[in-house]
Amino acid sequence: MQQVMLADGAMMPKLGMGTWHMGERARDEAAEIQALRHGLDLGIGMIDTAEMYGDGGAEKVVAQAIAGRRDAVFLVSKVYPHNASARGAIAACERSLTRLGTDHIDLYLLHWRGSIPLEQTLSAFERLVRDGKIGRWGVSNLDVDDMHELAALDNGHNCALDQVYYSLSQRGVEHDLLPWLEAHSMPLMAYCPLDQGALVRDPVLGRIGREHGASAAQIAIAWLMSRPGVVPIPKAGRLQHVEELAGADAIKLTAQDLLDIDQRFPAPGRRQPLMIV
Repeated sequence: MQQVMLADGAMMPKLGMGTWHMGERARDEAAEIQALRHGLDLGIGMIDTAEMYGDGGAEKVVAQAIAGRRDAVFLVSKVYPHNASARGAIAACERSLTRLGTDHIDLYLLHWRGSIPLEQTLSAFERLVRDGKIGRWGVSNLDVDDMHELAALDNGHNCALDQVYYSLSQRGVEHDLLPWLEAHSMPLMAYCPLDQGALVRDPVLGRIGREHGASAAQIAIAWLMSRPGVVPIPKAGRLQHVEELAGADAIKLTAQDLLDIDQRFPAPGRRQPLMIV
């Protein structure tokens, strides 16, 4: 499986499994755990979750999926903005660690920007790094203006990455945010890379997929993985989903494929608001 280097020299898988809407229904729990375990078996070594997902339920699902194999997983979780104060983020992280059944989180993100000053959040994150509770920290749903502000703060340069909505049908980040992240050696973690399922039915992606013996979803993921520093994290709630994800890693899109995709999903010609869900 491909990997990407973070600014601190650590290697992170270039493909992860998302857990949004997981841990919400007890009847789905066994299937969700099985899917995540299967993804790990197939070499997808990163799982993204958050205290928000399922009100902590997703973290509990992840805990069962990674039991006995924590060292093989790059684990990402996120803190609510209203919990991201100097003291609150530390307490929230401790609760996530308990739900996840681990003593450290590899990457801890501010889920989105709220009313608490970024300085307080960074203070908590830096302390969590010093205490060994997290390996590094980053942000989510911050646009380029926010990133400029963040970078100007003490220790702002320690931000590992920005996780945002990015898919073929939502390419607005390419205008200014993605170039800024590239210039600062920060990967972009792409959530909703299938545009909440809309891309799996796209006829152009379907045609290209048939030429590669693949699905439209795999082509959409392969396109994101072909971009330097971009790390897609599609939801991995079912066995079929994770098998598709793992297969996307091996797809090599041709120059004609890329031209056809650009024609179907043109790159933005002007700045667009950041898509947030």
